[in-house]
Amino acid sequence: MFTGIIESAAKVMQVRKENTNLHLSLRCDLTAELKIDQSVAHNGVCLTVVAIDGDQYTVTAIEETLNKTNIGDLKEGAIVNIERAMKMNARLDGHIVQGHVDQTAICTQAENKDGSWIFSFEYDQKLNNVTIEKGSICINGVSLTVVYSKTNSFSVAIIPYTYEHTGFKTLSQGDKVNLEFDVIGKYVKRLMNL
Repeated sequence: MFTGIIESAAKVMQVRKENTNLHLSLRCDLTAELKIDQSVAHNGVCLTVVAIDGDQYTVTAIEETLNKTNIGDLKEGAIVNIERAMKMNARLDGHIVQGHVDQTAICTQAENKDGSWIFSFEYDQKLNNVTIEKGSICINGVSLTVVYSKTNSFSVAIIPYTYEHTGFKTLSQGDKVNLEFDVIGKYVKRLMNL
């Protein structure tokens, strides 16, 4: 389980295909604290550390993950939002995030509001995911509050700290992002459809 509060940014150092799998080697300031078999969220995708070599570590994404996330789009030099799993005795500063991406969305607008930013996204409604205003959403692993919500689109407001310390500073119109919708909302929606 994660909180959506990003700990660090990792740089993709190598991307290697093996059959239908993709191995990513990354470098970040947390590498020395990582362990093999540890779960780490990468742009909101829970991946297992499979190797550590000096200041780099490697994770593997399988076909299922590549089909449902933006992990397969990563290239060498890309910056990835990183969060280690939550400690059970820690504060839940974001919201409950599982690291299981529901679907991707496309950034339709990135608007500078002279001290903050409004980012808008559009997603495929066929999967029946929903957002609500003032509800939680996880975008590329970042826990955020929805400020505007429509049937298949929504917007979030980004404060300067979040903009500077996450991948939002490199996000632009047309980019694909990972979405994890609020887990409580997903269970309520499922129960209402029974």
